[in-house]
Amino acid sequence: MSRGPTASAGGLLARRRGLRAWGALPLILLTAGLAMAAHGQTNTVVGPLPFRISFPGADQPQQVDMGIRILFALTLLTLAPSILLLMTCFTRIVIVLSFVRTALQLQTAPANQIVIGLSLFMTFFIMSPVWQNVSRDAIGPYRSAQISGDEALARASDHIRTFMLKQARAKDIELFVALAKLPPTAPDQLPLRVVVPGFVISELRTAFQMGFLILMPFILIDLVVSTVLMSMGMMMLPPATISMPLKLLLFVLVDGWALIVRSLISSFGS
Repeated sequence: MSRGPTASAGGLLARRRGLRAWGALPLILLTAGLAMAAHGQTNTVVGPLPFRISFPGADQPQQVDMGIRILFALTLLTLAPSILLLMTCFTRIVIVLSFVRTALQLQTAPANQIVIGLSLFMTFFIMSPVWQNVSRDAIGPYRSAQISGDEALARASDHIRTFMLKQARAKDIELFVALAKLPPTAPDQLPLRVVVPGFVISELRTAFQMGFLILMPFILIDLVVSTVLMSMGMMMLPPATISMPLKLLLFVLVDGWALIVRSLISSFGS
């Protein structure tokens, strides 16, 4: 009968020893980790899993130059969409459509996605003859290995240059020719670094001219509405509250979107 308390006391003592052993486990693991780190430092290996990043042949100038070329090509691919959009009719179309939205006093209708999407599809429609010429004279022969990549690029540039020179004003092209200090050069021999900026500022001028013509009728509606409200003594009523529905009604009655699209396409001579 006296063994019961003694056995229970012995079991309690064993449990305490087990808990002390488990409590010392983190200390043991920390000591082992420090030992591994010290051993790794002596063998120039950091941590239990050695990891090394290296570029084979990086000490060779030719391979380093190839890496720089790849980086430059990736940068051009990133900027390619913006460059291509500036070399097409997209600039004029998106600016004119933005003027239409401003003239109607609509902030989010149509949304930016719709304006840009419509501009892109109109760009594809207007530029389709140019793309067909590029595909026929440059991309097709290059795929069939009839011409080299440089010659294909030169042929494609000729068609795009012809389109830009047809739309750009001579005054704008001459401005950049003078700034570049080029000798007298035939139009078909002008470099793209001169043709592209001249084409862009010419497109901006044409787009703002068309935007001004779009704004004029709506400004007249604002003036008439403001005059009527002033004459009736309703100075506390904002004119936009009355003029915006009238603008929308006028725009719908004259089939404004069809007129805008037809005018834009006609302005490119398509």
